[in-house]
Amino acid sequence: MQATTLALVGATGGAGTTRTAVELAAMGARDGDDIAVVDAAFTTQGLSEYVSGRIDPDLTALLTDDTDAPLSAAAYPVAGTRDGARSGSGVERGGIGDGSDPATLPGRVDAVPARAPFERVARAKTAEAARKLEQRIDEAATTYDAVIVDAAPAGSNEAVAAATSADRAAAVRPATAHGSDATQRLRGRIADVGGSLDATLAVERPGAGGIDGDGGTGDGERTGSGVVRVPATDPEVGAAPTAAAGDDAYARSIATAYETAFDASLGVEFPEKGLIDRIRS
Repeated sequence: MQATTLALVGATGGAGTTRTAVELAAMGARDGDDIAVVDAAFTTQGLSEYVSGRIDPDLTALLTDDTDAPLSAAAYPVAGTRDGARSGSGVERGGIGDGSDPATLPGRVDAVPARAPFERVARAKTAEAARKLEQRIDEAATTYDAVIVDAAPAGSNEAVAAATSADRAAAVRPATAHGSDATQRLRGRIADVGGSLDATLAVERPGAGGIDGDGGTGDGERTGSGVVRVPATDPEVGAAPTAAAGDDAYARSIATAYETAFDASLGVEFPEKGLIDRIRS
């Protein structure tokens, strides 16, 4: 793998960046890699929803109060990817939502989430804390095969740190004309701070259909403009990660998105589509 750190930057709020980060990480673990998902969206703290049980310490604590603690102190298995309990935490972990054995994943998925009160979040959003976040991302890269940073639209110190310090950056946007416009604005913002976007993932919303300005109809299709379209999936947090075991259009699209975002090749194989499936797609 050429790039070991990837920043996923939301082009808009609610684009599905956190869910996409978790699904990409599960696909990497399915291929045998150990993947960390690092939270750089301190305001929404959505990554914490994918971890079962108590989170103490969290990432913001490592950037402010516990700066000498190792990153592993705030790393928690993503629910649905590993069985058993985290050592010393007393937290029981569940299995993959479809009943599959999570032990079948050759790799692991750890989240490094933010779950903090407003006062600590405010301290974690300073420029000094952003520099420490960059160091924590580098630290994760020495422990894991790949690191995915979940970042909000580039309007905060932590989001800028993620977008400019990672090896690659990809925009996550809704698969709509509005999402396409938002990506262009995001591209300009990141260029202003010396970064660039290497890929764009267009996420369809449940119940939405049609084609936006990029063309394509999902199923992991790479459009002529270099956008990977990701079809809609069950939006419930408890349904994630679908990509850990599925072989449907969503899982295939996540595999394509992973390869595009990381500029890498996966060894995950999907069964060939039958004639009926090809007609339906």
